Amino acid sequence: MRTSLTTRMTAAKRSPELVRSRSQQRHDNLMRDQEREREATAKKTARLRELRLAKEAAERAEAALRPAPVKRPRVRRSKKT
Repeated sequence: MRTSLTTRMTAAKRSPELVRSRSQQRHDNLMRDQEREREATAKKTARLRELRLAKEAAERAEAALRPAPVKRPRVRRSKKT
């Protein structure tokens, strides 16, 4: 009888520890997943920023090669009275 009581007490002590360790494990997995998502988002953002900057630089270079549009002077007409 004494061994079953001791076993039950040990099991009762182990159970909260087991629950805590499982909870901690879930928490650790969640934090790891969130960190991976953050890293993926940062990597994607950096890639898109590089593409945008390259596009803007190409547009500026193209605009520099193109001659400026020639504006025609407006002809002023005098009013007929």
